Amino acid sequence: MKKYYFFFVDDVIWALRDLSREKPKSLFDSPFFKMLKKAHDRYGVKTQLHLFYRTDFYYGMDEFTLSEVPDTYKKEFEEAADWLKFNFHSLQEFPDYPLVNSSYDDVYKLYTMIKNEIVRFAGEKSLAKSTVVHWGAVSYDGCRALADCGLTFLHSSMGKSSEYDGNASSLPYGHAGRLLQNRKPETKVFIRNTKDTAILNSVCGYNYIPEEMADKGSINSIATITDEKTGLKMKKFGDGVTLNLLSNEEIKEEIEKRKSYKLIGTATHEQYFYKDYFNYQSDYEQKLYTLGKTMQDAGFIPIFPEDILELEKGE
Repeated sequence: MKKYYFFFVDDVIWALRDLSREKPKSLFDSPFFKMLKKAHDRYGVKTQLHLFYRTDFYYGMDEFTLSEVPDTYKKEFEEAADWLKFNFHSLQEFPDYPLVNSSYDDVYKLYTMIKNEIVRFAGEKSLAKSTVVHWGAVSYDGCRALADCGLTFLHSSMGKSSEYDGNASSLPYGHAGRLLQNRKPETKVFIRNTKDTAILNSVCGYNYIPEEMADKGSINSIATITDEKTGLKMKKFGDGVTLNLLSNEEIKEEIEKRKSYKLIGTATHEQYFYKDYFNYQSDYEQKLYTLGKTMQDAGFIPIFPEDILELEKGE
């Protein structure tokens, strides 16, 4: 049996900011991209980057947007498109759950803004056909907009869901306010399958897979779920391996637990790479290499998330 894994990085903007401002001779002289290339060259890792349009005021007034990324490195990006791709994530890092109650027009505009910049500085071949939206939850109108923008595959929430009972203290970080602001009828709460227990109680939107469909939507199989209303293919990431939540040894252990899976989803978040981030992880780079080597040794083949759709046809 062939086994596969995909890897993506959420919350990406600082790497492109540094590339744009430092102007290295080669794309892969920039530390973050150099690391990604090394992981690919050594272990075959394919990386998908999910982009913010701009940096957030949370970190200060030194704003940077994707419009500032030069097209200087377009040829290198295009040549790397067989292992490095980009897609939409959100406008910026805060607030949490930015798209859970979003309008069609807002999502269409934002996706188009980010898509156009990716194509401009990295080429059409570098644009992925799937994405994970920031905090994972999208409204029905937002899903319609993503489908109309050409997205084909969207990662989804899965777990035990229920209607919000009005108890704001049951959700962390003020998320009850995010659930209620412009609330859509499909916005609910669910129990997240995660090692980050702080967000065990979470918010979900339209792109939620009910528990009774767990077998078909599970990450450990090739099968996806087709949403009949939007045409989007959906699949949960839930039982994947998130590097920034694990130590090097735990990464190996989590992959070992999943070695019989046909598919493993893996991910991390960009900001932990940076020394000036309050939660900086000095072993960020090593964790990526640990992932690549462990997957390679276990016989897993690297793919992009969108490749699942082709694999599914052959099932």
